[in-house]
Amino acid sequence: MSHNTFGHLFRVTTWGESHGPAIGCVIDGCPPGIRFTVAEIQVELDKRRPGQSRFVTQRREPDAVKVLSGVLPEEDGETLITTGTPISMMIENVDQRSKDYSEIARRFRPGHADFTYETKYGLRDYRGGGRSSARETATRVAAGALARKVVPGLKVRGALVSMGVKDIDRANWDWDFIGHEENPFFTPDPKSVAVFTDYLDGIRKAGSSVGAVIEVVAEGVPAGLGAPLYAKLDQDICSNLMSINAVKGVEIGNGFEAARITGEENADEMRMGNDGRPRFLSNNAGGILGGISTGEPVIARFAVKPTSSILTPRQSVDKDGKDVDVMTKGRHDPCVGIRAVPIGEAMMACAIADHYLRHRGQTGQG
Repeated sequence: MSHNTFGHLFRVTTWGESHGPAIGCVIDGCPPGIRFTVAEIQVELDKRRPGQSRFVTQRREPDAVKVLSGVLPEEDGETLITTGTPISMMIENVDQRSKDYSEIARRFRPGHADFTYETKYGLRDYRGGGRSSARETATRVAAGALARKVVPGLKVRGALVSMGVKDIDRANWDWDFIGHEENPFFTPDPKSVAVFTDYLDGIRKAGSSVGAVIEVVAEGVPAGLGAPLYAKLDQDICSNLMSINAVKGVEIGNGFEAARITGEENADEMRMGNDGRPRFLSNNAGGILGGISTGEPVIARFAVKPTSSILTPRQSVDKDGKDVDVMTKGRHDPCVGIRAVPIGEAMMACAIADHYLRHRGQTGQG
């Protein structure tokens, strides 16, 4: 099974399975001299960690990260400095329950990768889906935490903007509220918490699931990142976000809404600023024109489908070609989109860090 690596200069390879002893990543191409602490990596992993509320899977994983290579410790004993060699990070799995999946060992779960993995490889890891499990995404979050350090001044933040048929009120947007302890949904709208709580409680008790839309905003992205024609920044951001489990759609800026408005409405007009630099009067393009960053915030949204593992019996077939009904047991997210927020942030950060290094290598700028 190849294709476990993404990126060109900031290159990330992930390894491990949902029910194996550990998962991890190797980051190749990270510049030397970048200082970070394990605690800074852990902060990002804790955002994604399971079992933090009744609205996510109750699998109990501390997701404690270990940095195995590619760094030197500084005198304070906490700060690590990258050496320019491959950086390997590992997260041990401690709460696997493979027996929960014994009943579907020979059955294909609807909506899952069971059938396609079996068709392609002639076998599959039915214990939580193996490599197809969202468990793998913890390693991407670890890589993304380091990617944030590569681009000076980069700030990447994500928010859940809709869940099922429920939308936030953008007039209430508050970035600071996303990390609040009373906010289990990564919503920027304080008033939406009660709405999402009642809605998802009903979905959860019914043994069903719903999807979500996540918005990721990157600020501090320098102008000039990305290259025509086949290395566009938005192209690689979309590729990274689409690679996340259960993602079925990605848009940049105003995205599909651009098809519903006129050229006059969509055009991001420009005027000279007081500092002598051009400034944009709007940002419908999401910070990218012609595949190259404009210096405005880079904005992307992605749609996450409902969790396929549900308690409601669904029609399927088994490996013997018989018709069966499948009801998935185990511990699953009623809305997997909630924990996709830090994953989306990480994949955006990795794409921007990669393009920053590519731009610096080609032009000497950065």
